[in-house]
Amino acid sequence: MTYEFLQQYWWFIVSLLGALLVFLLFVQGANSLVFRLGQTEDEQRLVLESTGRKWEITFTTLVTFGGAFFASFPLFYSTSFGGAYWLWMIILFSFVLQAVSYEFQLKKGNLLGARTFRCFLVFNGVVGPTLLGGAVATFFNGSNFVVAKANLTELASPVISRWANGSAGLDALLDPWNLCLGVAVLFLARMLGALYIINNVDHATIRLRARQQLVAATLFFLVFFLAFFGWVLLKDGYAVDATTGAIVMEPMKYLHNYLSMPLLLVLTVVGVALLLYGVARSLLFPHYVRGIWPVGIGVVLVVLSLLLVAGLGATAYYPSNADLQSSLTLANSCSSEFTLRTMFYVSLLVPFVVAYIAYVWRVMDKK
Repeated sequence: MTYEFLQQYWWFIVSLLGALLVFLLFVQGANSLVFRLGQTEDEQRLVLESTGRKWEITFTTLVTFGGAFFASFPLFYSTSFGGAYWLWMIILFSFVLQAVSYEFQLKKGNLLGARTFRCFLVFNGVVGPTLLGGAVATFFNGSNFVVAKANLTELASPVISRWANGSAGLDALLDPWNLCLGVAVLFLARMLGALYIINNVDHATIRLRARQQLVAATLFFLVFFLAFFGWVLLKDGYAVDATTGAIVMEPMKYLHNYLSMPLLLVLTVVGVALLLYGVARSLLFPHYVRGIWPVGIGVVLVVLSLLLVAGLGATAYYPSNADLQSSLTLANSCSSEFTLRTMFYVSLLVPFVVAYIAYVWRVMDKK
């Protein structure tokens, strides 16, 4: 196991966690539709009791995703989570608000009322996926930060990286392409949420409304995602010069990555095919309720390939728009070889964790 292999291995692990997180956003998607799927108190409680059994898995995956980034690529963690803290704080606040809403909406003596807490769930269902999508888009579009490792010798301010402006990450929302992916992830979450409710809630009226929402969510998702994906393939990318290690701009870099790594291209095609199959069958056959699984697998494959393209193939996965040479690559932002090697053996336990999640999922759905 070479140092380079360990870097790529941990980028794969981080990308896989990110792909699983996007799939698990079906909780946020279903919550954003709660007032459309449920017209009465009983119908709304059916929807929320269904998503309320799974929200911990989504939240845990989000925390694990951040923890994996911290352990394997600490410079990214300090740069993004430390510099763009307002962006990440809003995301985390929306998820904390979700947990509070599940806990207190039906408590006796609730002064705000159940509807207020359900509006908080809608807030999380809209803001969480949108901002997460916008944050991921910066992997291709860049962010405004500067890295100066020599600052470690400064006793007064040993800060390696800093944000180049005072926006603390909110400037990412000013870029239309970041918003484009953010909106795409929002409608993807709503699409997954509708499919999950169709699968998990045995109520004819709610399933009918979910299928109606599925049509609109799928159309909007395809429009915004295909626009972003086409732009990524055609735009200049951030390449790493093999000789000097300098960051240079390369025309259609991400398209070249797909062509040089055909397996990722195959994963994308298979993922899109599974997604379209699951949606089409769910809409054409009213008795088919398992669309969440082919669509979910398809989403994981597409997001995984997209994130791998952003970091592999001698590519800067977190480009800097303020200073091109401050851009982060797998080599200049990772932990030590000893740390990556030690974590490699720990990561062998991941299949057991996945099996435990699957077991808990089945136990939750028995009632």
